[in-house]
Order: sequence, then structure tokens, then C-alpha cells
Amino acid sequence: MRSVFGQIRRPRFFVAAAMAMALSACTGSTPGFYPQSGPGMNNGVPTGEVVGTGAVRVALLLPRSAGSNAGQIATVFRNASELALKDFPGADVQVLVKDTGGTSEGARAAAQAAISEGAELILGPVFAPAVSGASAAARTAGVPIIAFSSDASTASPGVYLLSFLPREDVTRIISYASSKGRSSYAALIPDNSYGAVAEAAFRQAVGRTGGRIVGIERYKVDPARGVDTADLKARATALAASASRADAIFIPDGGGVPAYAIGVLTAQGISPKRVKFLGSGQWDDPKVLSDNMLAGGWYPAPDKKGFEAFAPRYAAAFGSQPPRNATLAYDATVLAAGLVRSAGQRRFSTGVLTNRDGFLGIDGVFRFNRNGTNERGLTVYEATGSGSRVLSPAPKTFQAIN
Repeated sequence: MRSVFGQIRRPRFFVAAAMAMALSACTGSTPGFYPQSGPGMNNGVPTGEVVGTGAVRVALLLPRSAGSNAGQIATVFRNASELALKDFPGADVQVLVKDTGGTSEGARAAAQAAISEGAELILGPVFAPAVSGASAAARTAGVPIIAFSSDASTASPGVYLLSFLPREDVTRIISYASSKGRSSYAALIPDNSYGAVAEAAFRQAVGRTGGRIVGIERYKVDPARGVDTADLKARATALAASASRADAIFIPDGGGVPAYAIGVLTAQGISPKRVKFLGSGQWDDPKVLSDNMLAGGWYPAPDKKGFEAFAPRYAAAFGSQPPRNATLAYDATVLAAGLVRSAGQRRFSTGVLTNRDGFLGIDGVFRFNRNGTNERGLTVYEATGSGSRVLSPAPKTFQAIN
């Protein structure tokens, strides 16, 4: 499996990537059973918006009527799906766009409608409650889901998450830090659901590499107002005592948190020359990376080249810059089209979707585990204060990881 995104100049390279996805899906896999009736049969004229003209129906469940930011996400994901089909000439796929309203009940109804119209695969929903609602309907019908939520608790056999999961971030950055001689860790973590997942992954990753944890502090986050900066300062100050025995400090949160926390820690005598600050994919934001306080810190993220090629094509087609996660809908659609072309009646079977060779997308290699979570090949970057530079390139295949 070869990455082509560094060469992207024209749409044909996107098509080459789609074919790489399709071919890798069938290599060395043991496909599961695919039903010959029921879901997967073309059941009349679909209702609502349809993108594409192929014979195989795939649903795209989005929070179109949820309003505000959710509605904007729905528009972007719908556009990215359309762009994917344009970049895959002859794709034998129709995408049935269904509105979830962003709720569990809405997603269940949307999934049921799509399945009744012959959808063989569901792409989306975006939010965790909606994934749970859609999965209830899809599981009964035996239709697999490729969802966009980053909440790993929504994953299960047949419900696969394409999103960027915190566990993969933490595993990559701790593994890299260990390879560079770091073995004593402290962490400053938000006291919320994301923080709980990040902390569990942090403890597992440090234990797996033979390191030790000398201190963890958790700062308050108000769901409505965000981070409590007074508590963040207090927790960072408290961490400084134990962090004096660490050679790496993990700060997974994004936004203004990393720079603020590092400022507090350095004021307490924690020197960046001795202690390496470690982040997560949430650091991969121009606003975060523009702060000189992060200079020298390490963080994991997908290779940037794919998105840098995708973004101007999206902007040219739809008149606006896409958010970073727009690639999820693009890759999901290309994956569906590629499997239709390459895998025949086995296309969305468990064996094909969970093939250990994985798939090649805009953001690099990825594969689905049978429990519904995913694994991704991630790059490790160093923040420079005005951007970042590559320290450890993302693997091109899973053979390079295994």
C-alpha cells in the first residue's frame, strides 16, 4: 500500500488513493457472510437528497436540522461526500442523505428510513447519542455503520468509528517519548469525559512502555463555560512539585490550555530544557501552535499533506475552507465506493471491513478493529512556536507498525 497524497496535483491521484483503499481491503482478508436479500436490495425510489447515481445505496446520516455548529458540520460532511464521488469516476454508489436532528431518536428514524430504501451501509452519524440510536436500528437489520463520533463507547461489532480516537493519540506520543528515553511522567488532564479516556490511555501506555507516573492533576471544566482557569492554575501549580521528578509532562487538552499550563509550570521552575511537554492531536491547530510557550513540545497528528491537498479542492468546489474533520466523510465515501468496485457481494462484510491490512485515506493508513474502534498511522510533530515540524513520519502500512 503506497501513499500518493504527497504527489496530489489533479483528481486522478485521489482516485488512485480510492483504488488503494479498495485493493487493500481485499488483500489477505477472510470475508464474512453478505446477505442476498433484505438490506442491500434496491427498494424503490429513495426519499430526500441523493448524491450519486450508482446502483448500490449507502446512507449518510447527518445533523442537518440540529442548528448552529451541528448544521454547519452536516453541510461540510455532505459536501465532502459529494467531492469524493466526483473524484471516483464511475462509482457505483448512491448516497442517501438523511437528517438525524443530532438526536438518538432522529438517528434511529433516519437509519430505519435508509435501510427501508435499500441502504447496505450507513456512514455517520456524527454525535455519540445519534450513533447509539442509529446502531439500534442497523444492528437489527444487519447493516454495518461507519460513524464519525470520537466517543469510543459507541463502538461495537458492526459499528465502526472512523474518527480520531484519544487512545491512538496517547499510545503514539507515549511510545515515541519512550523511544527517546523518557520514562518518568506527570499529567495535567481535564476533569471530564475526554480527560477520563485520555487518562486511562495514558496509564496503559506508560505501563506498556515500562515507565512510571509520578503525578496526575485534574482541572475543572464547566460544560457551558469551559475551562476554569483559576482551577487550572491551581492544579498546574500543585503538579509542579511532583513534576520535578518527571522527564515528560502530558497535557492533552487543546485551545489555550497548553500554553497557559506550561507558563504556570515554567514559572514554578519546571524547565522545558529538562522536561519534555507532550500533547495530543488537539494541539494540531494553528492557533495553538502559534504560541511560543509550546515550542519544543511533541504531539501526534495525521500527516498534513493529505489535508493540504484536499482543502483547496474543497474550497474551489464549495467556496469555503473545510474544517479539519471534513476528511472523515470524504474517506468514508471513497471507502464505500472502493469496496463496491473491488469486493463484489462481500463488500461490506465484517471480514472485509476489519481486514488487518487496513485502508489508505487522506489522513493516512487506518483500520477497523472488530470491536468497532480503529487504529491509525500518526505522525509525531514538534511545535516550533510558529507551526510544527515532523519528528517521526506516519507509517505507510500496518506492517510497519505490527
